Amino acid sequence: LLPWRPCWGAWSGRLAPVAGWRPASGPGALSPFDRRLKRKQKNWAAAQPEPERCEYLREEVGGRIADRVFDISRTFSLALDLGCGRSYIAQHLNKDVVERFCQADLAENALKNVIESEIPTFSVVADEEFLPFKENTFELVVSSLSLHWVNDLPKALHEIHQILKPDGVFVGAMFGGDTLYELRCSLQLAELEREGGFSPHVSPFTAVNDLGHLLGRAGFNTLTVVTINSQEGTAQNTPTGY
Repeated sequence: LLPWRPCWGAWSGRLAPVAGWRPASGPGALSPFDRRLKRKQKNWAAAQPEPERCEYLREEVGGRIADRVFDISRTFSLALDLGCGRSYIAQHLNKDVVERFCQADLAENALKNVIESEIPTFSVVADEEFLPFKENTFELVVSSLSLHWVNDLPKALHEIHQILKPDGVFVGAMFGGDTLYELRCSLQLAELEREGGFSPHVSPFTAVNDLGHLLGRAGFNTLTVVTINSQEGTAQNTPTGY
């Protein structure tokens, strides 16, 4: 059993840019993820036969994000699912809540095999790190288990804030800093014992305590960050983990 600890949030509102805010991009910025390789991995995973057999986690998280959208007493005329994969959120919503859905993902194969929804949708191939949308475009942005693979999370959050309308809402879920903690410790202890040192074998995750600060810097207000601790059995082969 491997624990997964996603952190959830609902963030709304628009503020003026924070004085002194600077994107964490540039020559000195760290880039732990190869986005070209990530695109290839996601395209490969989406092209596998019967991908739904390995999507139980993304299905579960997508449903929980939809529940939080239902909690908002409002109809959104245009929404964006950022890093949508095969569309794990729209299937749980209806036209009374979202009138039109834009589904954006880095992998074109995922967009070719989206799960059907009653909501009119259109697809855009887009990188979460470089959003191709104009400012003040969407009333709602949702994102499920995608932003933890972004190299520059402050920049991504800032761009999400920019494409939202002034009264827009952002609801997202990503793996928190304690995800796979036991696995990381086991690998490090084993490698220290055998090799005298260790290297990272698990992707880095953002500490939950840092998310509120990052969202505030990006310009969001009315912040709500929730941590969920859960344990699920893992499948032997999980290609759609990408």
